[in-house]
Amino acid sequence: MSDISYKNWLSMSDAALSQQIGAFVKHQRMEQNRTQDMVASAAGISRSTLSLLERGETVTLATLIQVLRVLDQLHVMNAFEIQQRISPLALAKAEKAKRKRARNSNPNNTEESNW
Repeated sequence: MSDISYKNWLSMSDAALSQQIGAFVKHQRMEQNRTQDMVASAAGISRSTLSLLERGETVTLATLIQVLRVLDQLHVMNAFEIQQRISPLALAKAEKAKRKRARNSNPNNTEESNW
């Protein structure tokens, strides 16, 4: 791709991915001019745990989510949204089941039309 910001996520090691996530968290914290103590306290974690996260060390997923919430960065979760897709066969069945015509709701109605 020609986009300079493009990264080949597939070729990165797990450690490199963790470091990238940590760099993102640290960048967002610094942009908001917040100390590690402030963010850690608001997230309900220790400062050392936040430091581990920012360095790309192992932390729990719950810790990452707590920090993202405090930094107002939960929008990154959009990448994990599941898009429901309907298969062509299911679409065809649904189209077949749709009503094609309106029916008289009272089949015993013997009134004649004025047509």
